[in-house]
Amino acid sequence: MTQDPGTEIWFLTGSQSMYGDETLEQVARQSREVAATLDASAEIPVPIVWKPVLTTAAAIRQACLDATASARCAGVIAWMHTFSPAKMWIGGLEALRKPLLHFHTQANLALPWAEVDMDFMNLNQAAHGDREFGYIETRMRVRRKTVVGHAGDERTRRSIGAWVRATGGVRAARGLRLARFGDNMREVAVTEGDKTDAQIVFGMSVNSYPVNDLVTIAGAVPESEVDFLVGQYEELYDVAPELRGGGARHESLRYGARIEAALRRFLKAGEFNAFTTNFEDLGGLRQLPGLAVQRLMADGYGFGAEGDWKTAALVYVLKSMAGGAPGGTTFMEDYTYHFGPGEPKVLGAHMLEVCPSIAAGKPSLEIHPLSIGGREDPVRLVFRGAPGSGFVLGLLDLGNRFRLVANDVEVVPPDEPLPKLPVGCAVWKPAPDLPTSAEAWLLAGGPHHTVLSTAVGFESVSDLASILGVELLHIDATTTMRQFSDEVRWNNVYYQLAQGL
Repeated sequence: MTQDPGTEIWFLTGSQSMYGDETLEQVARQSREVAATLDASAEIPVPIVWKPVLTTAAAIRQACLDATASARCAGVIAWMHTFSPAKMWIGGLEALRKPLLHFHTQANLALPWAEVDMDFMNLNQAAHGDREFGYIETRMRVRRKTVVGHAGDERTRRSIGAWVRATGGVRAARGLRLARFGDNMREVAVTEGDKTDAQIVFGMSVNSYPVNDLVTIAGAVPESEVDFLVGQYEELYDVAPELRGGGARHESLRYGARIEAALRRFLKAGEFNAFTTNFEDLGGLRQLPGLAVQRLMADGYGFGAEGDWKTAALVYVLKSMAGGAPGGTTFMEDYTYHFGPGEPKVLGAHMLEVCPSIAAGKPSLEIHPLSIGGREDPVRLVFRGAPGSGFVLGLLDLGNRFRLVANDVEVVPPDEPLPKLPVGCAVWKPAPDLPTSAEAWLLAGGPHHTVLSTAVGFESVSDLASILGVELLHIDATTTMRQFSDEVRWNNVYYQLAQGL
């Protein structure tokens, strides 16, 4: 596991007192062993903390209250080792406000056939004890993930690990503070949304700030801080000669560094995790922030262009879920298509703001004209996306609910070099194919701004949506338009009815 001192998952074990002290001692020993196996797993990114075996309704409720109140506890794994009567869990499940995973397992991998007697049966009866627990979860309509398998099984640990990453996304969303510099791009529909509903559903706080507040901070950045950032640029990137010290455009690079320093100061002072900009509202900024946005995303901040706060939040949440996993996560946009010859593909990019975490090699730092915004030429990192499997994910507001739309993709090298494209970009093959994926995306109302991730497994996204109670439509290798159209229609009916339940 990757140790995170600020986050842990609690492991709760259910039993009852009728079995006697000797049996309960065995239950405690075996449940500690199961928790320790999960804790030692490389597939699970945070510590698993064992808690004493629960045998009464009062103890169960207190454990759930404690988990809800704990700032460290990101979620709860529950296992009914023997038979824990489910009515004892009603009060606890009502009190629990943390994500729940029901782990249906047992201590032994294989049955010791020749040794099985009634003592063994009484001790190892999770096969029906967990069914009692599953009933009350369903009866109470408790959101949870259920994982079945032995703790030593890699598939089991991967599935639990995916859920653990989702709990990190929930924590990120519920603590997210997002700063909007300016408003949304004028007349654009999909970047709008209900910020109050977003705070109710996701927990995020979204507020606007004058862009000239940032301009004021930029003007006060000392030259020594600009020098430090320029030194970083020269160490990390292939800096164009005209931007280097003594070059004709070096002052443009220094101004880009000044914007980065100002943004870092503003975001740190306000404890913000994500932000947006809008090329139509730049105030006194001389450049549209490009390099600064890219580097802040690389450090884990969320970003959305043209005031798109929903995508900015999603970038931050997914980066939080990735937690050091290989691959990258970035703000993205489907820009243009290659219909053929050969296999159809998407060329994704944006004006400036693509995160270098997806880069295939060392980015170059360049300056080029930008035909929108009416400002000086902005500096930016230029690169091509590294090959790998991943997905693009979009968040939209349908008025009565939020919807997530995902499409599995395979990032591939461009068919040919792109010598005249001066931005960070990625080329991908969408599943199941470009026409089907695009038709399904359009039917779902998916946004043009997305998050591209090759670092987060899709199971974690599914778990995140389940924990939050948010609709998720998934376009994958098996998708057909007939099946997808039916799913959209069924979902529309369900979510409309659910509003009144």
